[in-house]
Amino acid sequence: MRRLKWKLAGHALALLATVLLGGFLSATLMRLAPGFKADERELDPHLNAQSVQALREARQQDHNLFRFYFSYMKRAAHGDLGTSFALGQPVRTLLRDRVPLTLRLLSTGLALAWIVSLTLALSAAWLRLSVFDLMTTVVSGTFLCIPAAVLALLSVLWNVPGSLAIALIVFPRTYRYSSNLLVKAYSRPHITAARARGLGEARILFWHVVPVVAPQLLAVAGVSVSLAVGAAIPVEALCGLPGIGQLAWQAALARDLPLLVNITILVTLVTLLANSGADVIAHALQGLEA
Repeated sequence: MRRLKWKLAGHALALLATVLLGGFLSATLMRLAPGFKADERELDPHLNAQSVQALREARQQDHNLFRFYFSYMKRAAHGDLGTSFALGQPVRTLLRDRVPLTLRLLSTGLALAWIVSLTLALSAAWLRLSVFDLMTTVVSGTFLCIPAAVLALLSVLWNVPGSLAIALIVFPRTYRYSSNLLVKAYSRPHITAARARGLGEARILFWHVVPVVAPQLLAVAGVSVSLAVGAAIPVEALCGLPGIGQLAWQAALARDLPLLVNITILVTLVTLLANSGADVIAHALQGLEA
């Protein structure tokens, strides 16, 4: 229990440091990107010289990176995430309105990917047919070679949900690893002995296979969340889904520094929580087995 507490504390400190560093690196890359100081709103012919000057002064603070990030962290500590330059709305409101759709998209896509992956992986481990293994390898390899943007476009053309596109993006990356783990676990001598004694497949799976492969599968599950979050950006942008991914795309195109920094911190936080959570659960399971 004491080791688990220290591990939780270490994960918390690492998470905080990574989130802060991720936000700062995002602001740095945006600040150094070509055309950062340009503002398309200044090209509006209806604006006079005073309005153009006001726009420039409003973004003057962003030109000093350290001043901007310090000011941002100070305001964020009080719940103020700033205002989007491109959309003219509070960032907090934009995130609050779009997070639910992205969460539904990610949860559905990940569930579909893992259901298909584990079903095929268990079938491969039970059947041990080279033809079946070759077929699933070709299918997963085909989807692995197709870019995420192409799958998103195909989902638009074929009028299928965006969650299915995310599932097809995540599936090939989780299937092969899951299949290798299960095949290796089922090839162990004690599994053969259990079958010789007449134990059912369900008992073998839950009592002898799952405890062995669970820590590794949890690690893959944490990584799959990162893959799904990354896939959500092209899927939402190309499918016209008003979620966090589409918002990140709009922020990048508009060089909207306050919005992009907040999205980067949110995405970093989600991926780190998923990976750290999987690590902590795996460590707790290993402690219970010991």
